[in-house]
Amino acid sequence: MLSYVNPIRCVDPVLLDHFFTNSSFSLYLIPNPPYMKKLILFILLISPFFANAQTFRVNIDPSLGESKELDGRLLLLLSKNNKAEPRFLVSDGAGSQLVFGMDINGWQPGTSQLIDVQAYGYPLERLKDVPAGDYYVQVLLHKYETFHLKTGQTVKLPMDRGEGQHWNMAPGNIYSAPVKIHFDPAVSNELTLNISKVIPPIEAPKDTKYIKHIKIQSKLLTEFWGRPMYLGANILIPAGFDEHPNVKYPLAIFHGHFPADLEGFSTTPPDPNLKPDTSARFHITGYNRIVQQEAYDFYKQWTGPAFPRVLAIEIQHANPYYDDSYAVNSANLGPYGDAITYELIPEIEKQFRGIGKGWARFMYGGSTGGWEVLAAQVFYPNEYNGCYAACPDPVDFHHYMTINLYGDKNAYFLSSDFKQTPRPEERDYLGHVGSTMKEVNQSELAIGTRSRSGGQFDIWEAVFSPMDKDGYPKRIYDKNTGAIDTSVAAYWREHFDLTHIIQRDWPKIGNSLKGKIHIYVGDMDTYYLNNAVYTAEDMLKKLNNPNCNCEVDYGDRAEHCWNGDHTQPNYISRLRYHQMFIKKWAAEIKTRAPKGADLKSWRY
Repeated sequence: MLSYVNPIRCVDPVLLDHFFTNSSFSLYLIPNPPYMKKLILFILLISPFFANAQTFRVNIDPSLGESKELDGRLLLLLSKNNKAEPRFLVSDGAGSQLVFGMDINGWQPGTSQLIDVQAYGYPLERLKDVPAGDYYVQVLLHKYETFHLKTGQTVKLPMDRGEGQHWNMAPGNIYSAPVKIHFDPAVSNELTLNISKVIPPIEAPKDTKYIKHIKIQSKLLTEFWGRPMYLGANILIPAGFDEHPNVKYPLAIFHGHFPADLEGFSTTPPDPNLKPDTSARFHITGYNRIVQQEAYDFYKQWTGPAFPRVLAIEIQHANPYYDDSYAVNSANLGPYGDAITYELIPEIEKQFRGIGKGWARFMYGGSTGGWEVLAAQVFYPNEYNGCYAACPDPVDFHHYMTINLYGDKNAYFLSSDFKQTPRPEERDYLGHVGSTMKEVNQSELAIGTRSRSGGQFDIWEAVFSPMDKDGYPKRIYDKNTGAIDTSVAAYWREHFDLTHIIQRDWPKIGNSLKGKIHIYVGDMDTYYLNNAVYTAEDMLKKLNNPNCNCEVDYGDRAEHCWNGDHTQPNYISRLRYHQMFIKKWAAEIKTRAPKGADLKSWRY
């Protein structure tokens, strides 16, 4: 029996918002623009039922037992190849396959959804733009949960379920098996897709002799989000921990993307039968063998006689917007900075015998983690005693990758009276552009509206922006056109432009930050992150009363994410964060530790 389809849910809100925001069409037709807008809206709503075009009807198999209304983003995926399921073939690179999305609000059990040719997508903007041909097709519902925020707003977002905010792997998401079809957007035909599979839960990692895990409910975050919210960490225990029950240890905090478990540490030698793979990123064969060897070498160093005995942790703070929170307090994500600093870290130190003082905590990380460690050091100057920031996300919004948020008018194109030159977003080691700002933002908009894609630009918006009236992050620029909102840029500057904040607040925080800031980046960073570091370095050099005594270093022709090692290629040094920075901090701490600090008992 054919189910009723709500026509309102068949029109992409991206299309409607863009039309009514940017179109003056009604002004030229009749003298009653409001009436004309209503007429156009009605035509758009009913057009899928009259258009001579191919559509997709999506059903949910009753065997899944979905008995409640569902909210989320319905994603249609098409691929020209079957190297993997279509849900795993969407990327920022040239090999990306197709994704189209529509918001779902209140999908009733037993009903279906219709995806028409106006569905918004990436790399092609509309489903109607897809060339006729044979495709492998799949559909997936990325489920949303309703949150009643402390601010009074109600929002629908995809809660992380242990996967690190990846829509194609999120437990509980439902999807169809891939099928091969012939698709022609010009042909009047309805193709049926049946959702019959569910992504299973992720098994929690088990404790070992050296690797432990902790999870706590955060009072601060639970209050903000209106439901239980948790923080976790993977903890690497020092050698001799049980044999030295009276020793308390410094805390090494490795910030970065969501760590399902602590990787890069193995008590077993590499598998001699491991078939070597090829790394497209690093242009070498056998990188999987290198990774295993480095993990085993780290274990031998960690347990060897000369390595500093510290607790090394990786924090889990995935949230409804991204795989981590950027470790700061923000309007849209809530008080993650306070929750990590004042709830999670003290609990770790309590359970695992940490020293529990700011002088004995230090941080390191790359990319997202690089920005996080610098931000946490600046916002909590006395709670941490050193940050080692590799290839940090933009630390100065004059260089938001290739955009000047304070001077440019458009995020997607260079300013020009007549040209429309796309801004690059990513490059390789030779400077060849692999993707543009518009393309990557288009991908995010296809996967999720209202900053809900789980993508890089959407999380920056969620962290840095004020909350809009609807409870979602306020856009820094129009996601369709790229037009920059200068009022939002001004908010970003005062709250999260680290270069500006350090300079502005130096009279208050300078004495607490002296000698604690270390920044490293390659001068051919893949995402142009070196540009912001140049500006930050110029500012740091000018600081006085006191002088900064900061370290800024560049890797010649080095890509993302160079971390300060001039002796090894990037593909090796990226595997050695713990070894590099724990030893570096241990060698420096005597110059920054307070009088009477214990610098000996943990050096057994």
